[in-house]
Amino acid sequence: MEIKVNSKSYKITKAVTTLLEALEFIKENIEPTLCFDYGCKSGVCGACSVKVNGKEKLACSYTPKDGDIIEPINYAKVKRDLSVDKSVQNTLLLRAKATISQYKKEVLGLEDEHKTEIQSNCILCSSCYSACPVIAINPNFLGPYALTKTYKYTIDKREANPKEHIDAIQKNGIWDCTLCNECTLVCPQGIDPKTDIVNLRNLSASYGYMDPNFSNMGFGGNFGFDPNSGF
Repeated sequence: MEIKVNSKSYKITKAVTTLLEALEFIKENIEPTLCFDYGCKSGVCGACSVKVNGKEKLACSYTPKDGDIIEPINYAKVKRDLSVDKSVQNTLLLRAKATISQYKKEVLGLEDEHKTEIQSNCILCSSCYSACPVIAINPNFLGPYALTKTYKYTIDKREANPKEHIDAIQKNGIWDCTLCNECTLVCPQGIDPKTDIVNLRNLSASYGYMDPNFSNMGFGGNFGFDPNSGF
């Protein structure tokens, strides 16, 4: 089997079951300086995310095939080869207020736990962030994982001030998303950021917010409809 890492071809002469094993083989036998990130080797830590043939995958979970092209994820500073700097994660989570803001004591039932269970499974692998086309146009966009984590705290009964989270995601946030679904398709944990963003839009409307792109359109000028003219 032969794979390419950043356009350089490597022949894997050992049977491997994961891409991470293939990368380790290259490092141990062919290219000692090859750099890549990994941690748990079991799909839990999210450190080993890469692009395979243009799609985001976890190296520890993906089974490599002959001809695969491996590249670092998008929108992250490449330190070397496949190793990237993911420090932007903390900045985005802080900007999106993706933590409990004002804690209040509440007894959670099973239904309450299930409401936020899937969002809690996010491993911050940045796959959804790398797949997002909006960031190529607007690098200040909060991105899928930050928004899906924010949604978690807007519906958590222990959060006394959900509006603070809603306020934080209006600019460069939920209204900038195109709902293309790319984030959902690449999530290794089965999280659906697109639906979470739609839910955040609905919650925002209940707090008096609306899509600024829609409000800037007006009615009469763009649609030929004057709401004051009668029918």
